[in-house]
Amino acid sequence: MRSVRLGRPRWPRTLRARLTVGLVVLLAVSCAAVGVAAVVELERFLTRRVDQQLSDVGTRFPASLEHSGRLPGERDDHDGDERGDTRRQSTGTFGARLVDGRVTNAAVVRSGDLTADLNVALTARDARTLAAVPVDGRGHSVHLSALDDYRVSAGRGLDGDVLITGLPLEPVEAAVHRLELVAGSVFGVALAVTGVAGALWVRWSLRPLSRVAATATRVSELPLASGEVALPPRAPASDPRGEVGRVASAFNRMLGHVEDALTKRHASEERLRRFAADASHELRTPVASVRGHAELALLHPGPVPPEVTRALERIAAESSRMGEMVDEMLLLARLDAGRPLERGAVDLTRLVLDAVTDARAAGPGHRWALDLPEEPVTVPGDPHRLQQVLANLLANARLHTPVGTTVTVTLHTGAGSAVLTVHDDGPGIPDDVRPSVFERFTRADRRRPDGSGGGAGLGLSIVAAVVEAHDGDVAVDSAPGTTTFTVRLPAADTA
Repeated sequence: MRSVRLGRPRWPRTLRARLTVGLVVLLAVSCAAVGVAAVVELERFLTRRVDQQLSDVGTRFPASLEHSGRLPGERDDHDGDERGDTRRQSTGTFGARLVDGRVTNAAVVRSGDLTADLNVALTARDARTLAAVPVDGRGHSVHLSALDDYRVSAGRGLDGDVLITGLPLEPVEAAVHRLELVAGSVFGVALAVTGVAGALWVRWSLRPLSRVAATATRVSELPLASGEVALPPRAPASDPRGEVGRVASAFNRMLGHVEDALTKRHASEERLRRFAADASHELRTPVASVRGHAELALLHPGPVPPEVTRALERIAAESSRMGEMVDEMLLLARLDAGRPLERGAVDLTRLVLDAVTDARAAGPGHRWALDLPEEPVTVPGDPHRLQQVLANLLANARLHTPVGTTVTVTLHTGAGSAVLTVHDDGPGIPDDVRPSVFERFTRADRRRPDGSGGGAGLGLSIVAAVVEAHDGDVAVDSAPGTTTFTVRLPAADTA
């Protein structure tokens, strides 16, 4: 049987709810304090009135119980009548006579009828209660099981006995209960009305703060990382003398600073982007010229010293690598500028087959594996750029893993997306490189087994830029002995 854990009560999360609850709680505490004070004071006042009545009544009624309805020394007009003197006694008046702590007589005025039976059968507990009443002439509250709650006072009789007179507390308790009921009802209605009115008042008072929060939410949803950003309208101005008004003013000033910073950053990025595009474009011609002259010199039929031949070969190789770098920088500049790519149905399965075939030819020392679905996978996009994504991912796996590494390319579909993974069981990506692996000019410190260096660190940044231009995403998961690049692209609509 599963046990159920009772959690702590949840405190309201919003400022509006907290203020409303706090207001209602404070009012409830105040009402409770007023109600308790009123009830206590009313009970004390009515009890004093009963004590005054006890003082006025005196001990005539309990004294008459022993002396046939008269006080000692008075003439007895009713020989043998021991009902007690009920003259000027209100209904419910209680009288008792105690001798040596023992109750000898106990009676209560039940009505104005002189023939009514006045005797009361007290229990042993009631007798002990009466015996414990101090003989000081003051009022004391007792509970008699034969009757009810009474206010009694005790005094000394002429015969050395103890005479106790009591009046019922039922009228006092009824008045107190009535006050409690009326106060509870009035305070309950007041709390309900105050809660509703307070909630409306707090909501109206915090409207400027709600507008600031709405504006901040819209700003948080904007793509502030790159590109030109249009900030939403400022939060409405409020009274600057209040706390909410000061918050709104400070927030609007902060938005102004953020907008200025974003505008300057965007202008700087645009200048840098134009410079990269212009420089890449201008470098293509001289690099091609250098490479052409080096290849032409290598074709010279005359004798050429080996050192010169080696130098010309290096010039041609580095010129070729520089040309590839220039092309990659130009492509990134075009993607950053948001130039539209070609849009058509691309058979991603065919691209994967061709890319793995090329990679197998370039890296025969690696083991290449394919895991493709039976049906072709089609995505909308630019076939040339998607081919470049595959080529760069496979080249990255080939360049940064030793000979004998197994590279597995998997393609499948799910949830409206085409998912391509490139997994290798190489040494993995260093921890300090992994967070920035898709940034430009990021290179690992590893070298290929043949001793040559890797590329310029633009391959994976091109992968990320092209995938993002196709409304997809790319991620990497790497640990020693396993590295997986995952590319997700929107699948073509087959409807």
